[in-house]
Amino acid sequence: MGYAGKLEEKRQALELRQKGISYGEIQKKVPVSKDTLSRWCRDVILVPSQMERLKKRRLRGAEKGRIIGAKKQQRDRIKRTKRLIKEGKREVGKLAKRDRFTAGIALYLGDGYKSDKSIGFSNSNPQIISFMMRWFREFCQVPEEKFRGQIWIHEGLDELKARRYWSKITSIPIGQFQKSYIAKNKKESRKVRKKLHDYGVFAIRISSAERQRKILGWIAGILGKELV
Repeated sequence: MGYAGKLEEKRQALELRQKGISYGEIQKKVPVSKDTLSRWCRDVILVPSQMERLKKRRLRGAEKGRIIGAKKQQRDRIKRTKRLIKEGKREVGKLAKRDRFTAGIALYLGDGYKSDKSIGFSNSNPQIISFMMRWFREFCQVPEEKFRGQIWIHEGLDELKARRYWSKITSIPIGQFQKSYIAKNKKESRKVRKKLHDYGVFAIRISSAERQRKILGWIAGILGKELV
């Protein structure tokens, strides 16, 4: 580009800057570096309204940059999480019978009832409840008529819908469900619950002291001694 072309670019840049246009906006029409624009326009004095416009534009740009950065971090986190879950599943591989047996004991150790003389296991996660139902059937050989279900659910949620949901998950007939526990909402409490389980917490119950003691023995085998 010749000298005349540079002069025309400078004239155009100065004209735009005098209107309060940002360097970034000017560059879209005058393809020169920001350093060159700064030298050309350094003597241009902007009025307060023009300066305020540029300030707001910079703030919007910074906010947009933060949002873009946050979304990128979120995408990266989701991608990393999926990769790690996939790796974890591959490392575990297909569970053999012995693996399922041990896994069920570990889950019962965490969420199972250990103090009374009957079997009880509660959780809000349908996958965990489904696994434990299979475990009780396979390793404890519980007859279907022995299974009982009970729901712990917050006031205001649909109890009947929850009963149908857990009956489908467990294959326990609703007729074998015990009376649900309805948790009253504490209106005076300042604590805000981030998540209410729509279907409540489900408890698998089996009246069998003998089977419960056998499970405690399995737990003792895992821990190396009886539970205190």
